[in-house]
Amino acid sequence: MLAHWRDDPGRLTYRDGTDTQDGTVAEFYFSSPESWEAKTIDRLERLCDHDPILDVGCGAGKHLLWWAEHGVEATGVDVSPNAVLTARERCEVHRTSRRSGEAAERGFEAVLLGNMFALPVETGAFGAVHAVGTQLGLGRSLAGIRELLGEFARVTDDGGVAVVDNYDPTRVGDDFLGYRSDPRAGIAHRCFHLEFERETAAGERYREVGRTLQFLLCSPARLREATNATPWSICDVRRTDGTGHYSAVLEKRGPAGSEPG
Repeated sequence: MLAHWRDDPGRLTYRDGTDTQDGTVAEFYFSSPESWEAKTIDRLERLCDHDPILDVGCGAGKHLLWWAEHGVEATGVDVSPNAVLTARERCEVHRTSRRSGEAAERGFEAVLLGNMFALPVETGAFGAVHAVGTQLGLGRSLAGIRELLGEFARVTDDGGVAVVDNYDPTRVGDDFLGYRSDPRAGIAHRCFHLEFERETAAGERYREVGRTLQFLLCSPARLREATNATPWSICDVRRTDGTGHYSAVLEKRGPAGSEPG
């Protein structure tokens, strides 16, 4: 992300053994709202009434910039120092170039370095959590996802909302990069690592290999199971046509564990 932002992009590859997939950095991290699907805009708009918003795994900050344009308070957090640096630089460019006014003040962005399992923010500080990019699967088990949802509950207020996403293993197969089957219904796994290559100005080749990432893939029904013993309840699931991808909107349960209204 940082290399792309500074106009020295190189090549990012997802790899699982001999299977590879292009990292599509420009399309995934730097796309403009004009190219986004309507459901993406709907998801962002749905959280606008619940600001301030915490964008978990904010990457290069494209969603932070969208909320800023709409006068919505949002804070980003990412575990990657270079992603945080990229998002901070982009947000600073946006801050200095936009017009002054109430919307500009309300749309102030901050970007923090931190682990999503121990978010570097105060308890109850946010009205909503936005965690898309299938980070939820990094819980690696239903228990791990439950732990992560517990952390999202900690940082949101009593009326908190969360948007998460994942892949439904009942709708993907062996050709899905990094796919690992599981005997349990509605459960599978995904493993891959990232490789980044570019040529320096001096003509030297630079290559970095990331650690192996392990994701739990779970169906919406299994995600609902993971919300047990958390304050969250799934109120909406939206699927991406032709893929196993889906996003889910979670709301805090009412007093004594009652369902949200």
